[in-house]
Amino acid sequence: MIQLKKIVTAVALAAIALVAGCKKEYSPEPTPTTPTTPTITAKSPNSGAANVALNKVISVTFSEAMDPSTITSSTFSLKQGTTVVTGTVSYSGTTATYTPSTALTPGAVYSATITTGAKSAAGISLAANTTWNFTTGSNPTGLAVVGLGAAANYVILAKTAINNNPTSAITGDLGLSPAATSYITGLSITNATGYATSAQVTGNIYAADMASPTPINLTTAVNDMTTAYNDAAGRTSPDFSELGTGNIGGKTLTEGLYKWSNTVTVPTNIIISGSSTDVWIFQIAGNLTVSSGVKITLSGGAQAKNIFWQVAGTVSVGTTAQFKGVVLSMTGISLASGAKFTGRALAQTAVILDGNIVTMP
Repeated sequence: MIQLKKIVTAVALAAIALVAGCKKEYSPEPTPTTPTTPTITAKSPNSGAANVALNKVISVTFSEAMDPSTITSSTFSLKQGTTVVTGTVSYSGTTATYTPSTALTPGAVYSATITTGAKSAAGISLAANTTWNFTTGSNPTGLAVVGLGAAANYVILAKTAINNNPTSAITGDLGLSPAATSYITGLSITNATGYATSAQVTGNIYAADMASPTPINLTTAVNDMTTAYNDAAGRTSPDFSELGTGNIGGKTLTEGLYKWSNTVTVPTNIIISGSSTDVWIFQIAGNLTVSSGVKITLSGGAQAKNIFWQVAGTVSVGTTAQFKGVVLSMTGISLASGAKFTGRALAQTAVILDGNIVTMP
């Protein structure tokens, strides 16, 4: 009897182990993901916009990647009344653009339309046709550039400090005011009359305690920097508001005025696309954070000198990132190790470098 019980117990344990093994090896099939319906998250010009420039490029941003073959003049069109406006349609990232072949008519009402023929990369159509209207003004061009005044003479301009962790390579002049030369660190500077030099700088270094006329020149430049910041911050009627709720990674940014009420992050590469005369102004009420390794690429002739990042908070550019544009920061600008910066770093506090390549646009 005892022997029989042992046999029964052994069989039971073996059965339990077999079941447990089967359960462990079983892996249910993943539940298929249902494709989402794409939506339009931003339009430029906005619906009902007035005084639109006569050379305006019309653009729409989608909630997800689209099938480029479905973004054509058949699905994206522009009309003045019932007359179709000829133009060129292109698509990049999640943004489609319509570039009219000729200048728009002053004081005219235009309607732009995206049809349900536009489909996502998964083959899902927009839920409905989308049409919006705008009215042109008399201005033949778009946004005016932000005037930098004497601040344009510097690739880096700050009020409180310029700190560098060697070795950086900087092309252009540096200016610091009202702080003195002692607040410029890590550049191993050699003083001269009214300026200083450094092996890390192709240009001159200026500080408020140097010989005349440097102090007055710097005061003018710093005042002009503040004026430029206020100009950029004061532009009205944004073409894009709260784009991506502050996350603009992966997007293609066409010319225009952008506005965010909080922090903006760039976690993945972006493209700034437009002509050599187009202007971009990014109004950011919080911080601007560019992640490590992220590249900002310019296309279509866009120029870094015409891209203005107005940032109320801090600007942080991550390790080995490649940044483009003029930064007007009320707070500070910090470049992490190996970051490349093409533009101007204009800070109302400090600029911090860490083995960077900084180049005038």
